[in-house]
Amino acid sequence: MLKIGVLGTGHLGKIHLKCIQLAVESYELVGFYDPNPLMAQTVAEQFQLKAFDSVEALIRAVDVVDIVTPTTTHYELALKAIQAGKHVFIEKPLTHTIAEAEELIRLSKTQGVQVQVGHVERFNPAFLALEDMPLNPMFIEAHRLAAFNPRGTDVSVVLDLMIHDLDIVLSMVDAVPTKVSANGVAVVSETPDIANARIEFDNGCVANLTASRISMKQMRKVRFFQRDAYISLDFLDKNAQVVRLYDQDAPNLPQEANLLEWHTPQGIKMLHIDMPPIESVNSIKMELESFAQSILHQTTPKVSIEDGYQALKLAYEIIAEIDRGPWRV
Repeated sequence: MLKIGVLGTGHLGKIHLKCIQLAVESYELVGFYDPNPLMAQTVAEQFQLKAFDSVEALIRAVDVVDIVTPTTTHYELALKAIQAGKHVFIEKPLTHTIAEAEELIRLSKTQGVQVQVGHVERFNPAFLALEDMPLNPMFIEAHRLAAFNPRGTDVSVVLDLMIHDLDIVLSMVDAVPTKVSANGVAVVSETPDIANARIEFDNGCVANLTASRISMKQMRKVRFFQRDAYISLDFLDKNAQVVRLYDQDAPNLPQEANLLEWHTPQGIKMLHIDMPPIESVNSIKMELESFAQSILHQTTPKVSIEDGYQALKLAYEIIAEIDRGPWRV
């Protein structure tokens, strides 16, 4: 069993503590560190855990370091852990800068440690329902809308919210982004609060992503369009819908009641609407358990440090494109 410690016990850090305590087959939760003495005392009493008096002391006591702190601190903390030969789970976004991410990748390879990035939507039940489906999307549309919350407004909505969908898109499209167009507006904070990005890939796929943190309602939806299929995912309500077209005499035509005739210029097709079964899971617990398995079996984490880097790199390309626009004026 792996010994793990948590750095940072804010809102998300406390959730990580709860999930690790549930993952009893994967981890022994040794304790945590928080620089706020009052917070540390409160959390120690609430969770009946040891509060370490320094980052270094916690790192020495564990096999795995779980970093759930502000993004600006990710690099410094991960650097210490990796240099000490510890495996690292680090919340998204990976680091504050591209250069920091590149250095962590280099160092993790040198030290031979595993690093997983907390892009938790990869473990959302709606997304997991697609694992066994043949996917080759050529157009993707994503909307991630949230009500205003001062927490997180120190960075652009691209790094705060859109980066979730950037990781999802990059995980599904087996191609390289070749062109980025973007716009954004800073409405209530000093960085864009709403943004839209269009990403073109070298295989012809196009992704259109919108993220907002000043909406009146919440929404976390992604739609994928490919040849003869339309897939809709609702990450918030955790459901999926797959609509496919089949030839009337197709050998793999589903033998189910929910088939409709669809008249097309190529003749009659059969329209099949499928609602894949959704398994209820604790996504954060699942991603942490997945990381434990990658460490024990020496396999690549489901969301590797390279994955986190690619999402971060694309996010900064979008931010740069927005910065060339009129919003600063």
